[in-house]
Amino acid sequence: MTEIKFCGLRTQSDVLDAVRFGARWVGFVHFPPSPRHIDPDMAAGLVSAVRNDVEAVSVTVDADLALLEEIGRTLEPHWIQLHGSETPEQAGVARAFARKGVIKALPVAGAGDLAAAAAYDGVADMLLFDAKPPAGADRPGGWGEGYDYALLKQLNIQTPWLLSGGLKPDNVRAAVAASGARAVDVSSGIETAPGEKSVALMRAFAKAVRE
Repeated sequence: MTEIKFCGLRTQSDVLDAVRFGARWVGFVHFPPSPRHIDPDMAAGLVSAVRNDVEAVSVTVDADLALLEEIGRTLEPHWIQLHGSETPEQAGVARAFARKGVIKALPVAGAGDLAAAAAYDGVADMLLFDAKPPAGADRPGGWGEGYDYALLKQLNIQTPWLLSGGLKPDNVRAAVAASGARAVDVSSGIETAPGEKSVALMRAFAKAVRE
């Protein structure tokens, strides 16, 4: 069964809906330029009642040690997602603040971008392949852009990975088939506006993945 990560959640209803629709992971963005940003302590409140039902993911972008310590202390996430230019060594540092491990996001536009995965294979606990952001972007993800998902069939890595970038209810089944993904991540594809999740789109996405 293909597993689901609903990301960029900001309200209690977002989290409860994610659990109701069978998500394995719920993602919280700690990066002020993002319209999905929330503080770690707020995320802790949102997930407190469902910790036994879902895995919390803190999404960071080139976070400093102070932020990682705050995340570890207040949210105690299962996973910390590194969505910036973090090195393999920095991934090792971040792991100390997560209960399960580190997810390293890597941007993809063409086949040449897949080579970057080798440096994190066996270092990160999971990888996430997202669309490369547009030129001049102020954040690395959440733009709703896709890429040739079939490129991921070329991957030769041992680390589990998630497919991300431009996924939505009407294309996720084809994207999974093209890429061979066993897990998917979605944020903008289940929104009516940046940061505003739609229960109808969340339901439709989960149904499309599971059909």
